[in-house]
Amino acid sequence: MSIDAGLVLEGGGMRGVYTAGVLEYFLEKEIAFPYVIGVSAGAAMAASYLSKQKGRNRRVNIDYITDPRYISWKNFIKTRQAFGMEFIFDEIPNKLVPYHYDAFYENEAEFIVGTTNCQTGKPAYFAKEDYGQEMLKVIKASSSLPFLAPEIHYQDKILLDGGISDPIPIKKSIQDGNKRNVVVLTRNEGYLKKPSKFHFLVKRKYPQYEGLREAMAKRYQVYNDTLSYLTEEERNGNVLIIRPTEPLEVGRMERNPAKLEKLYLLGYEDARKIESRLVAW
Repeated sequence: MSIDAGLVLEGGGMRGVYTAGVLEYFLEKEIAFPYVIGVSAGAAMAASYLSKQKGRNRRVNIDYITDPRYISWKNFIKTRQAFGMEFIFDEIPNKLVPYHYDAFYENEAEFIVGTTNCQTGKPAYFAKEDYGQEMLKVIKASSSLPFLAPEIHYQDKILLDGGISDPIPIKKSIQDGNKRNVVVLTRNEGYLKKPSKFHFLVKRKYPQYEGLREAMAKRYQVYNDTLSYLTEEERNGNVLIIRPTEPLEVGRMERNPAKLEKLYLLGYEDARKIESRLVAW
């Protein structure tokens, strides 16, 4: 069942297991989109959805979560990365839970990964024709959180977390020709982001990237403005939003498998409940 719309996926660290649950239901029901765009955890979850590997996101993001190589302060002390990026984007997909690269590239759907250009502070988007066989490297860049991971040098750009400059890339999807979009969010309805109280640390950490500092300072405003835009688009019938229907108990760096499993199942159930509405829409 092909849905003639774009699929837009928010990030959110380990809250992304909610998106994994939604996408698992889509896989089971063979609900496909011709265009998928995601940032950070949203992009990571989309990769297994587009390679059509049922259960893979759960195995990677819940079964391995207690492995200190996945996420730990030991990682941060040793490599300056809280998330073990080499473990997540190399050892897991290439050895432990093999990623089906052939199936991904045989899938005709376009897959856009959003990142942030550290030098300009603007979004940098990569389509299939841009990243070619290096899709995972671009997702790694999109998932590299400020302070918790080093910048990624790719092509002629220096990149970090896509959620900094365009946390919910709905306008990019519309710009690319998708008049209707399904948007998966990882926050409850009514959530608004607050200004950071630690901007002085940003200037100290990234003195050479004025654009990045500006993007991080106005990140809350961009996020909240995007939510307002989504509300209006939903009111006009152009957007269908899927978001957690129960209060979140999972943080960006959650390591409790039971909490993650509960959020994953919530995503699956929320997708099931909205299926008839989605198809009719």
